[in-house]
Amino acid sequence: MRAMILAAGRGERMRPLTDTTPKPLLEVRGRPLIEYHLEGLRGSGIREIVINLSWLGDKIRGALGDGSKWGLAIHYCDEGPEPFETAGGIFNALPFLGAEPFMVVNGDVYTDYPFSRLSLAAGDTGHLVLVPNPPQHPRGDFGLASGRVTRPGGKTYTFSGVALYRPEFFAGCTPGRFPLLPLLQRAIDAGSLTGELHPGVWSDVGTPERLALLQSGKIA
Repeated sequence: MRAMILAAGRGERMRPLTDTTPKPLLEVRGRPLIEYHLEGLRGSGIREIVINLSWLGDKIRGALGDGSKWGLAIHYCDEGPEPFETAGGIFNALPFLGAEPFMVVNGDVYTDYPFSRLSLAAGDTGHLVLVPNPPQHPRGDFGLASGRVTRPGGKTYTFSGVALYRPEFFAGCTPGRFPLLPLLQRAIDAGSLTGELHPGVWSDVGTPERLALLQSGKIA
């Protein structure tokens, strides 16, 4: 299995920190955020990783190199000055992700979720890790019923940015810039999107204030 780390975003809400440092390289307790993902993915058995780049992408490439420091092989997909959004970035990287299901992790989250737990049943095209709604996102994103992700309409949870997809999840897409939500809704309506709730550590590190709380040992 291969994995993709999403690292192309500008990180507007993290400015001015992200004016000179790409968000995945912001440090938490002395180490860049993205390093926690590299080690977690390696620990789950992953050896090949794709990272998409845009804003300050050369700094990410320079910091991580070919991945050999972590026992990994890293391939970079440079999207140029305008990132392709989440789904567009993943679709652009499909040639490097293979024909089997692959993991996707947002490069700007911090979590103790064990990546080795991700699995996908035959016939399903995607699996999302959901978390309890944080204070900054009280409405959540999706429901969860009997292991299936549902559209919001009752108790909701927040998408953690950790997922497993089959290449078929992106069937019918064309190259370019496009969001992930319509594809998730399509899979929900088709009954092919499963999910689980992770009650452990998770933060989206979306603002300097939340980064400071994470640095102090308080998750936000």
